[in-house]
Amino acid sequence: MKILITTDWYEPVINGVVTSVLTLKKELTRKGHEVRVVTLSERGHSYKEEDVYYMRSVDISRIYPGARAVCFPGSRLYEELIAWQPDIIHSQCEFSSFLVARKIAAQLGIPIVHTYHTVYEDYTHYFSAGRPWGKQAAAWFSRFILEKTDFVIAPTQKVKGILNSYGVDRPVAVIPTGIRLERFLPVSWEAVERDRREIREKYGIEEGKKVLLVLGRLAKEKNIEEIITYFGRMNREDMELLIVGDGPCRKELEQLSDEQKNSVRIHFTGMASPDETAAYYRAADLFVSASQSETQGITYLEALASGLPVLCRKDPCVEGIVKNRENGYQYETFEEFSEACLKVTGDVDWKNFLSAGAVRTGLDFGARQFGDKVCAVYQAALAGRRSRIRIGFKGSVAS
Repeated sequence: MKILITTDWYEPVINGVVTSVLTLKKELTRKGHEVRVVTLSERGHSYKEEDVYYMRSVDISRIYPGARAVCFPGSRLYEELIAWQPDIIHSQCEFSSFLVARKIAAQLGIPIVHTYHTVYEDYTHYFSAGRPWGKQAAAWFSRFILEKTDFVIAPTQKVKGILNSYGVDRPVAVIPTGIRLERFLPVSWEAVERDRREIREKYGIEEGKKVLLVLGRLAKEKNIEEIITYFGRMNREDMELLIVGDGPCRKELEQLSDEQKNSVRIHFTGMASPDETAAYYRAADLFVSASQSETQGITYLEALASGLPVLCRKDPCVEGIVKNRENGYQYETFEEFSEACLKVTGDVDWKNFLSAGAVRTGLDFGARQFGDKVCAVYQAALAGRRSRIRIGFKGSVAS
């Protein structure tokens, strides 16, 4: 099968969409499919590198940090994609690259499968802060985009429920993004201890200290300020907080950290490459998150596959992933957060029990299962498109 993936975000950007796209591309290629990617160029012109087509775009960061708008594709690259004759398009974003997907799909008469990565009602603070119509606008926009697709993939049951509440009338399949298990599963005790020691030494964390880990984009919707304030309230001399990542809220989060009594035990590392993240998971004792805007929970899955228990704010997106007293905890209050931290970091046997459960959960979310399920959706979309063509043809004859 020839599969064209369209996405506003691609390497070297590090976020959940890019991680999902890279995992999918690699898995589809492994299965023998021919895959090409259309994304946005930051160089001021369109160009191609191997099987990735970069379309000229302009910066629109005033709307959302890092966002870009396509200047419609140059004829040479566009005609090359048309001549390639893809069988199906898998769009990953709802903005610029989706326009390219729509144009190609219409010209070739091929279906679009779309993964709905972003619940926009969780991001209305970027464009309609304090305005009540933000969520209604997100619902309208989602319907407007998705009615132009043939099949929708939702990373979690929570996202599918939101789309249903919006009145989206396209078939929706729930397929969690898979992870490359070989990157995270503990290879050997020696390797785990080496990574643990090197990371801790790098940030001056003394032997015996317990490390809570935050890993992800430092943005408002991730609610990292709650983790920082809760950590400050606990004020434990035997605990350190490691915050890995970067984003638009880094400065204000650093300022908030400076206000905590235990600020010297809060460490900001900056951005870590995908190849480095496994070492950070291994260096920690507990992965913590207060986000309620997750659609994929990739970092949760990576942590679990690494054998790291997870403590996260209770949310439908983690149902079936973070299981209380099996591989971690879900909390709703400071007291629950604090109690879980103390239990996991203070009881080695209990932490080992949760770690074993974490690895078992991680094994259920491998890249191969992800690829198999996505390919099944492609087949359903192609079959549906062929069925509609036959029905339309018969109708035209009858009339």
